[in-house]
Amino acid sequence: MSFNNFLDTVIFGVPIRLIASILVKGIIIYIFVRIAIAITKYFFRRSQKKQGRTIIDETRVGFLRQIVTAVIYIIGISAFLSLIPGMQRVSDSILASAGIVAMAVGLASQEALSNIVGGLFIIFWRPFKVGDFIKIDNEVIGIVTEITLRHTVIKNLENRMILIPNNKINSSTIINSSYGELATCAFVEIAVAYTTDLNKAIEVMRDEIMKHPLLIDHRTDEEKEKGVEQVTIRVMNLGDSSITLRAWAWAASNANAFFMNCDLLKAVKERFDKEGIEIPYPYFNQVVSKA
Repeated sequence: MSFNNFLDTVIFGVPIRLIASILVKGIIIYIFVRIAIAITKYFFRRSQKKQGRTIIDETRVGFLRQIVTAVIYIIGISAFLSLIPGMQRVSDSILASAGIVAMAVGLASQEALSNIVGGLFIIFWRPFKVGDFIKIDNEVIGIVTEITLRHTVIKNLENRMILIPNNKINSSTIINSSYGELATCAFVEIAVAYTTDLNKAIEVMRDEIMKHPLLIDHRTDEEKEKGVEQVTIRVMNLGDSSITLRAWAWAASNANAFFMNCDLLKAVKERFDKEGIEIPYPYFNQVVSKA
């Protein structure tokens, strides 16, 4: 049997020649798709930085790269389907913009579509971006590492990746510590006994806070002229067994404020011990009656 006769052999009503042609063209289409995706990734990486300056921020690059990659795959699938007899109409409908919208509505769930729309809102209204330190509904705290079509990835303080659907984030309360002014005020709260000389306790607290290297002067020029203290300390609460003092101490960033607060709680406690200032704690007297 000659090679041409072999190609003309029919299997399940389809000539081997046609099957071989479809496979070869399919492999070529696959190679072109992979090359197009590689070129797309290359140009998006180049677009982020050019001559030492950022052209497009990482958030938009990642999001747009996913959209372009999805379009390339759709075109590749459509081109392959056009090779199969009887599938040309399916290919044409996929390539048509109206067909793409119809498929998205038909195949995607309402939740998936809302996540995509939510991702677009995040990208273009920018409540946060990749690299921002955020808090969501006072539950999730961490750094934004990626924004995809479906979800946002946040790395928390335990180095764990948290994936949150975009539609949920858009309906949540977000505290963005990287948005606007980065200076952060740390609340340093200490409870003292009712027998404490409050003026002395306040001066001791202020002295320890002023020593910390992460403390910054957040006063305006007008406040400096008026002699406003750099560290404000107030009585915040008269509790059942203690008086709560709060100091407002400013740091250059949210992370610095956290570390400074931890350091100051230790430093003030140790200084109070030396000065004889009592930090009360609850205790109970158990009375045992003899029968």
